[in-house]
Amino acid sequence: MTLSILDLAPIPSGGTARDALLNTIDLARRAESSGYRRYWLAEHHFAPGVASSAPAVLIGLVAAATGRIRVGSGAVQLGHQTPLSVVEQFGLIDALYPGRIDLGIGRSGQRRAELADKAAPAESSRGEPRPASPPAPGEAAGRVVDGLLIPPPFDWSRLAAHPQLAFHASLLQQPGAQTPDFAEQIDDVIAFLTGDHQAHAVPGEGAEVELWILGSSGGQSAQVAGERGLPFAANYHVSPSSVLEAVEGYRKAFKPSKALAEPYVIVSADVVVAGDDATARELAKPYGLWVRSIRTGAGARTYPTPEEADAHVWSAEDLALVKDRIDTRFVGTPEAVAERLRVLRRVTGADELLVTTITHDHADRVRSYELLADAWDGRS
Repeated sequence: MTLSILDLAPIPSGGTARDALLNTIDLARRAESSGYRRYWLAEHHFAPGVASSAPAVLIGLVAAATGRIRVGSGAVQLGHQTPLSVVEQFGLIDALYPGRIDLGIGRSGQRRAELADKAAPAESSRGEPRPASPPAPGEAAGRVVDGLLIPPPFDWSRLAAHPQLAFHASLLQQPGAQTPDFAEQIDDVIAFLTGDHQAHAVPGEGAEVELWILGSSGGQSAQVAGERGLPFAANYHVSPSSVLEAVEGYRKAFKPSKALAEPYVIVSADVVVAGDDATARELAKPYGLWVRSIRTGAGARTYPTPEEADAHVWSAEDLALVKDRIDTRFVGTPEAVAERLRVLRRVTGADELLVTTITHDHADRVRSYELLADAWDGRS
């Protein structure tokens, strides 16, 4: 099947990290039964509502609990680790589960530092970023490309300038450490895996891991993935405004390699599926409140209940802060969501889609994935 899953191991309101991790293992088993191709785990830090702070550890647990599905990272934040440590971690997992492990790498840590350096002071008196700047005239609704909504870009520089995020970043590296250029780091990862490095990673050298680059724009991540002939994952669910730029930049830069003869793209999307539209909308209610917690610099909160979402009084600034994410989430019946995903695949030319679903109750999340798999594969 050309559908895969991205899991953040969300912690529900009223729940614990243990609950989230047990839910992840259960969901991975069910995803394998439903025929999903890959099960990727994200890396997030200092988020009260996300338990995926150590993806390599979680990947090992999920791989042990499943038998066939590919398991990987979406993505390891290379700016917080050395290429050697990443290759050793994934080489260790591959030694036990050969041919099933994906090493997805992102440069989010490096990108965050770049944005913070460029950003002017943008905090309010409460220590939160100022509201997102209003879009230019004519851009408020974004644009529609062959049926796919491309919203106005979100101003990430305001979030990157948040002092709490700078403090968190300082805790993710040794004092005085400098992150090398992303391209150099990827070359080191490749060299350690192939045995072409002057030092040897054990375990790691010769591992059968599939190396991926994840990116949100047509910038360095897309360029490096294309020039090294690696598969590329583009984020429609995080940065929907730049997804077309990202896949275009990757394809233009692509050069055939031992890994790939032609470009290979996976595109992500947020979805919630239920048996009817009303139920799907009810399950999707908390999403905006959860995104707001991320974009105000507080870190992803524990995932709210629909009742908690109903109790929140939304200001115009709040709505502007989350509008692009709300408008590009696919919510509805299995057939309706599957059709919108086919539009996403057609417009982006994606070879696979990577879907992520968060609901407060685990049973609803499992059911969403099962219904979507049936509709996508024609089993409904």
